Amino acid sequence: MSAPSGTGADEARPLDVFIVAGEESGDALGAELMAELKGLSPSGVRFRGVGGARMQAQGLASLFPMEDITAMGFAQVVAGLPRILRRMRETARAIIDAPPDILVLVDAPDFTHRVARKVRARLPGLPIVKYVAPTVWVWRPGRARAMAPDFDKVLALLPFEPEAMHALGGPPTTYVGHPLLGELDRLRPNAEEARRREGMPPVLLVLPGSRRAELARLGATFGEVLERVRERLPDVDVVLPTLPRRLAQVEEVVAGWPVKPRIVVDEEEKRAAFRIARAALAASGTVTLELALSGIPTVAAYRVPWLEGRIAPYFIKVKTAILPNLILGTPTVPEYLQWHIDPPAMAAQLAQLIEGGDERGAQLAAFARLDAMMGEGGEPPSRRAARAVLETLADARAGAKG
Repeated sequence: MSAPSGTGADEARPLDVFIVAGEESGDALGAELMAELKGLSPSGVRFRGVGGARMQAQGLASLFPMEDITAMGFAQVVAGLPRILRRMRETARAIIDAPPDILVLVDAPDFTHRVARKVRARLPGLPIVKYVAPTVWVWRPGRARAMAPDFDKVLALLPFEPEAMHALGGPPTTYVGHPLLGELDRLRPNAEEARRREGMPPVLLVLPGSRRAELARLGATFGEVLERVRERLPDVDVVLPTLPRRLAQVEEVVAGWPVKPRIVVDEEEKRAAFRIARAALAASGTVTLELALSGIPTVAAYRVPWLEGRIAPYFIKVKTAILPNLILGTPTVPEYLQWHIDPPAMAAQLAQLIEGGDERGAQLAAFARLDAMMGEGGEPPSRRAARAVLETLADARAGAKG
């Protein structure tokens, strides 16, 4: 993609971008996008909207604290609903009263899609971009068609998402790449670390989730799996990376484990552990893609509350919850979900991955295909995203003039 440019008066003033993020991951994506937009816009950029510390460091004066629209779990959503609805109205009003050149809505679909609908009703000519495609390929596929009137472009992190969005009648969608592609140098071992990865004692990563509920639901299971692995491989070195805010809960969870892991909270220590790890036991989520791109064979598991587990099969539209499996199109990473969680089988597979053999080789061979499939080696995903935003704006301006 080449960077588009406007003409006449459009080039004479800074670009006015209204950008909204409602989650920590969206704040990180938004900040990187803002930095790239500044580099690609010769007349500069003015940012307005809602974001966290990272976006504010890039020059955003947030309308209100991003945490006001961040709610995880049913109870938090219900308790915070009046505040969230008020912030939704305030955000839409700020856009409508002073229309920007373009509106970029990052992640947080329950909030941002409603803002888009309100804005599109009042400003039908304003170009609106959604950064991060919602998981319509997993559940609620009708969301794709519902988005079509309100978004001019969706920027996808996963390579299969444009086709999925098109098949479901969604807005035009462009694959820009996952932010993990920009982290590969920090995730992959150098020559010395690669030798350590194959050396003794083998390092086993344990990643039971970053959310309180995940830790509670998977903690005992992961402890039992580790006990069984240690019975077969007494020298295994278990490392558990976590977030600083989760440290107290993790310490409480592992207190009952027969095998005590080394707990790591520093980001650089986490990356160092990834670069020497032989295998991993992980909760399903983005971390499974992080592990695959790092070249770490993995066994994955996930458990949701009882009621969700009963109704999920009626709504979930995919056969796997593991991102590498979805991208590769093959059941590369073994997954144990809900009623099928089986600690003895999980421990046996982990031990095999640590020891080597065909199963380890098959995962590594599959992971080696991810670079080409995800477009590693090209422009950084954030720059592709910025170019896509500018192209969407250029298309809207050309359509208005035509």
